[in-house]
Amino acid sequence: MKIIILGAGQVGGTLAEHLAREAFDITLVDQDAERLRELRDRLDIQTVEGHASHPDVLRQAGADDADMLIAVTSSDEVNMVACQVCYSLFKTPTKIARIRSSAYHTGTTFFSREHMPIDVLISPEEVVTEHIKRLIDHPGALQVLDFADNRVQLVAVQALYGGPLVDQELRVLKEHMPRVDVQVAAIYRDGSAILPKDDTVIQADDEVFFLAASNHISSVMAELRRSEPPYKRIMIAGGGNVGARLASVLEQDHSVKLIEHSSERCRELSETLNRTVVLHGDATDRDLMLEENIENTDMFCALTNDDEANIMASLLAKKLGARRVLTLISKPAYVDLVHGADIDIALSPQQATTSSLLSHVRRADVVRVHSLRHGAAEAIEAIAHGNARSSRVIGRTIDEIDLPPGTTIGALVRGEEVFIGRDDIAVEADDHVILFLVDGRRVPEVERLFQVDLTFF
Repeated sequence: MKIIILGAGQVGGTLAEHLAREAFDITLVDQDAERLRELRDRLDIQTVEGHASHPDVLRQAGADDADMLIAVTSSDEVNMVACQVCYSLFKTPTKIARIRSSAYHTGTTFFSREHMPIDVLISPEEVVTEHIKRLIDHPGALQVLDFADNRVQLVAVQALYGGPLVDQELRVLKEHMPRVDVQVAAIYRDGSAILPKDDTVIQADDEVFFLAASNHISSVMAELRRSEPPYKRIMIAGGGNVGARLASVLEQDHSVKLIEHSSERCRELSETLNRTVVLHGDATDRDLMLEENIENTDMFCALTNDDEANIMASLLAKKLGARRVLTLISKPAYVDLVHGADIDIALSPQQATTSSLLSHVRRADVVRVHSLRHGAAEAIEAIAHGNARSSRVIGRTIDEIDLPPGTTIGALVRGEEVFIGRDDIAVEADDHVILFLVDGRRVPEVERLFQVDLTFF
């Protein structure tokens, strides 16, 4: 598949790296010659220097025979025009665009072939907001991911002293919860992956990934750490697109305070938000934080567009007694540096956006892709097609499928039925299969596993 990526920023560069590793034919377009040179020297890709929406630049990038255009420049307008040019001049089959401004997400049919021909819209703010909302709904979780129309969730949690399962073998989990189907997909200990077995012993500070039906998540989490009360009091630093959207989503069911340094933006937010308390100030101001009772805050979310300010505000909030802190960080190098130390959760908007984009690029019928542990691991939801002769999975039980090393099948969803931790279930056509890969480089092998042989047609 030939893919043109417009924009060599964090998202474009990360996406190019993922796809080049999987042997896609990638051409990257940007105006920054030095950035292109750096990526070209490191990755097996082609690059074109120039303005991303200009027809001559797109033609030079190979738009005449490209299968897909992914427009992720820093400008919504450039992304939209590039999609229009590729539709009108080059008949590019699939066009994906990152559109950040909420003003364009009007809920109408503006993004259609008759008006603005974009096949898939990606809104980073919406993706990040949904991610944070799931974390707030599951106190203590490090990551919460939905599959099969929210019937199944994959949750990452840090095992703590005092959890019933800590220092116990995994088989004890089934004894504790005989009526709950759960599959531990992977355990990370000291940064290395451990493929879980029945005799694997959970240790304190292990990062445990498990799959369960959505209504059983809280019960399973309670086995790995002491149950935490719900988050009720939320403080948000930063009134930009992400902060404002999150406040709007949370304010009906939570007590929300939002700190914004721009007085003009404060006035706008106070008019658009209904129940959120909007405060004019700086989240790194110790006196302001104490005045607003930071010590009684359940979740502090630093969501400004300044990584350093987010980190400093989060560290201050934690020191002053906030129960849990989440920090939005754009620079990938910072994420691993601060995650899990004094900052409970470090969230990369680029990584979240890349995961959404990858779902639309995969070769087999892969409907959902989530990058985990900052791209080291992946969780995939694939749909089985074909029959026993044309498919490598249909008609075979889960324990009979030849999976790549480090890959496990955690769940199988058939209509309204959810099967978790059942190796004796045979895969049928149209089943949704949820897999966990401790090595993200194995994704192409999983895709090939779910591709239908030509004899099916």
